[in-house]
Amino acid sequence: MAALVPPLAPHGDQLMTLDELVAFGESLGDAARAVLPCVITLAGDLGTGKTTFTRAIGHGFGVLEPVTSPTFALVHEYRAEGDERLFHLDLYRIKGPYELANIGWEELLTERAVLIIEWPDRAGDLIPPDALAIALAHVVADESRRRVTW
Repeated sequence: MAALVPPLAPHGDQLMTLDELVAFGESLGDAARAVLPCVITLAGDLGTGKTTFTRAIGHGFGVLEPVTSPTFALVHEYRAEGDERLFHLDLYRIKGPYELANIGWEELLTERAVLIIEWPDRAGDLIPPDALAIALAHVVADESRRRVTW
């Protein structure tokens, strides 16, 4: 995943407006095309913008259809330009890693695709060690911004 972030900034902590968050997601999605397979995890409380960020990654990756939250389906699959694929997982409703077999976890990890995982803590140690971990948080003093950490 090193190719997704600037080599001189492997870790970051920034406050972003919604527009900046979307621009960052789109650039991340564009960069992901060159480093498939790619796993990105998104942690953060409800309402911090995980699905908005995923939608932006999808747009940058070339997904043409609307990207929606898979909260009840757990996994959504999207086709992008060039027949590339993006999988969006929302693990909020699972109780632990033992439930991942039910959604085809092992198969998903072998796909030449972008895999975006919301609520990665539910997967425990099964998250690949080279996944790009991004956390989103509310900014108490400014609700128009999010703290984005990677």
